[in-house]
Parts: sequence; C-alpha cells; structure tokens
Amino acid sequence: MKIRTRFAPSPTGRMHVGNLRTALYAYLIAKHEGGDFLLRIEDTDQERFVEGALDLIYKTMAETGLVHDEGPDKDGGYGPYVQSERMKTGMYLDYAKQLVEKGEAYYCFCTKERLQKLHEEAEEKGADVAKYDKHCLSLSKEEVEEKLAAGVPYVIRQNNPTEGETTFEDVIYGTISAPNEELDDMILIKSDGYPTYNFANVIDDHLMEITHVVRGNEYLSSAPKYNRLYQAFGWDVPVYVHCPTITDENHKKLSKRHGASSFEDLMDLGFVPEAVVNYVALLGWSPSDDREIFSLEELVEAFDYKRINKSPAVFDMVKLRWMNGEYIKKMEDEKYYEYALPQIRKVITKDLDLKKIADLVKSRIEVFPDIDEKIDFFQELPEYDIAMYTHKKMKTNSENSMEVLKELLPRYEALDEYTIPAIEKVAMDYVAEKGCKNGQALWPLRTAVSGKQMTPGGAYEIMEILGKDESLARIRKGIEMLEQQ
Repeated sequence: MKIRTRFAPSPTGRMHVGNLRTALYAYLIAKHEGGDFLLRIEDTDQERFVEGALDLIYKTMAETGLVHDEGPDKDGGYGPYVQSERMKTGMYLDYAKQLVEKGEAYYCFCTKERLQKLHEEAEEKGADVAKYDKHCLSLSKEEVEEKLAAGVPYVIRQNNPTEGETTFEDVIYGTISAPNEELDDMILIKSDGYPTYNFANVIDDHLMEITHVVRGNEYLSSAPKYNRLYQAFGWDVPVYVHCPTITDENHKKLSKRHGASSFEDLMDLGFVPEAVVNYVALLGWSPSDDREIFSLEELVEAFDYKRINKSPAVFDMVKLRWMNGEYIKKMEDEKYYEYALPQIRKVITKDLDLKKIADLVKSRIEVFPDIDEKIDFFQELPEYDIAMYTHKKMKTNSENSMEVLKELLPRYEALDEYTIPAIEKVAMDYVAEKGCKNGQALWPLRTAVSGKQMTPGGAYEIMEILGKDESLARIRKGIEMLEQQ
C-alpha cells in the first residue's frame, strides 16, 4: 500500500508553528516511505478567509522545501484540491444525504434562539459545552419534507448513539475510548450549504485515499465522531497520528502573544527557513541518537513517526537561536551575504567594504538582526568611558594606554600601505621594541578605534575597514580623552 498524507490548511492568515509541524510530519511520513504528500486547501469557513493567505501558504511551503506531489496546482487525479471547488459539485451534500438515508444523520431546523437557550441552560448546569438534545431527530419524514419544501433553514447533524462507547487507535496515544453519551451530534452541513471542516475532511481523506492523517492533539476529542462517520460509510479508517501540544517557555499554549507563533514571524526575526524546519521537526519527535542538526533530506531518512512523544513540546527560543547560528556559520558565503547585506545597510551608510564587515560577524551571530549592535561602531564611534582602557589581564591602564596610542600614532600616520599585514607589522614591531605583551598594545588600540569592549574583529581588521583617516582620527580622539582625565 502506497502511503499518502496530506496537509490541509485553511487560508486564514500566517502559518502557525503548529501547522508547519503538521505539514512537516505529514511530508516526512510520506517521503520516508516513498509515498505521496498532498496539499489541500480547506476554505469552507468563509468568515475566517483572509485575502492573500493562500499565496502565503504556497510561499511558506516553497521556502521550507515541503514540495507537494499533488495539490491545486498539480492535479494527480484526485482533484479538485480546494474544498470550495469540491463543494460546487454538490458531493458533500450528497454524502450527507446518504447518511440521512442510513439513519446516521438527520435534518435539524432548530432556530438560533433555541440553540442559544440550550447553551444558556448548559452554562447554568456548569457544562463546558452545550450538547444538542436531538430535538429534530423525532421529526417524522413528512414533517421534514414539509419544512424542506417550505424553505425552512436547516443543518444536517450526525446521529451519534447515546449508549456504549467508541474506541479508536492513535499511533502516539494508543487505544482511546470515549463514552457515546459525551459525543455531540456535530453539524455536517451548515445552513449556508457548506460542509463543516469535521465532515469535509473525512470525505476528502477517503476520496483522496489518504492513509495517514497527521494533526494536532486538539482533534483527539473529535476523532470518535470521525470514526463513526468512516464506519457509517463502511470505509477504512486511516492511521491517526495526533501530535503533542506546542507550548511556550512558561508551558502555556504557543500563541500570537508569544511573538513568534508563525513561520512568517520567525522569518521577520531573522531566522533562516532550514533552521526553523530542523527545529520544528524536533518539537515532539526525537531521532534514535542524540543528533540535532538535520537537513530536510536527512530528516526524510531518519524520521520514524512512532518516535513522536505524547508530552507537550516546549518552543525554546534560546535553542532555536543557537540552531540558527549553526546554520549561518555553515551557510555558503554568497547566500549568507545576500541575507546579511540588507541588515548591514540599515546600520552602515558610509562608503565602507560591507562584504568585509559581513565576514567579521558571520560566526558571531545567531539571527541576522544581531548584526546591528555588533557593527554600529563602524558607522560612528560611540561615546565610551575611558575606564575601558583599564584591563587587568592585559595589564593596561589609562597611563600606559595613552603612552601606547601616542607612540603608535605617528607610525600609523607614516604608513603608506594600509592593509591588515601592514597594520599588524607596525603593532608587532612596536611590541618587540618595547618587550611588552601583545595585549598591552592591542587592547588600547582596539578600544580607541571601536569604543567597545567586545567587537567582531580585532584592531587590524577594524582599522583596515575604517580606513586610514578614520582610524587615525579615532586614535587621536582616544589620546585626547585620556589626556583630559
């Protein structure tokens, strides 16, 4: 049997991290076994439809490398792959009517007012949700036909039993049983004629021959009702893979308030798609060894969905930042520069070698916005405290720092070739002449040209990038500050 999985997002906005993980796991399950991965758009909830969200889905799938084998743009013989287009064929209503004929569903003509009253009564009893009371199930066939002929608005509800229990299997959570008395008669067809997500996804999964259904564990409570639909039609139930909840560091459900709840949010924060995919794969799944860095191809090879954990997965921003930093370090220079350049240009407007600046910070950042504070001194010498010249380990203080700068200044003024080797030679000749440690000369020099305690490069690299005139001006400024103490 060929494995077929699907990702079925709703075009309601940015792709949540939980949705991305569902898509990724569905992709990995299919590809690990050489199966097919489908993209299906579930747009039956017209009220929540967001303009441009569909483009965002395609963009996210492309950027993450989750290439679908079938979808709205790739018909594999199971189309259409958009629910609203499938609905136009009348198929969902036809299937719902089949269930009505079998006694597995029924027409419900209850008004909003009556349903509201049920809701209020449930609240008074302290119930979490209002369970429909099967009021319209008692209508005779004649009464139903009369109301339909008169154009009375209706929905079609699933007819669930009130006794016994429904049992289903989940790969992650094992055998789960739910008492039938707790099962609500969920709506299959809404009053606008659209199918509910709960109904359409069962029909579509069956018709598209989906073998493994991957979704969040918030759907565990609906699974018995799905199972009853499969049984009512006499269809095979797919393999269920319900993924654990993703929480923030405080063990609260990951939400928009977290600030990084969607793939787009993470892109805006300067993460790279490959790192995000790698990290998201590990939110609930662990490989057979302690390895953490995987390319998508390596994930396909290593992924065993039976190793998904049922415990909630914590979205650890510190861990993701570290992982992203590892990806940046290994990134090809050309690609890295493409990412880094816009960030550098936000900070540096002077005519400096931006490529050299980018190279300096490559191994020192975790996300691209980290670049800003690491390079801002190239644009302008920050105000700094002369206490920075004092460094116990380097054996420097204000007095000997001033001496170093005053003695190095004319040597650098006389330097014609302003390259790193030439700049270094001046400093090293001075160290040899004085018989002092390297740090005793280089600490004051770097402090003067950068105004910072920590920089992405040493004095030589900084001076070469700044150029001769600017370097000398900053050394003179350092001398002036030390003289005024």
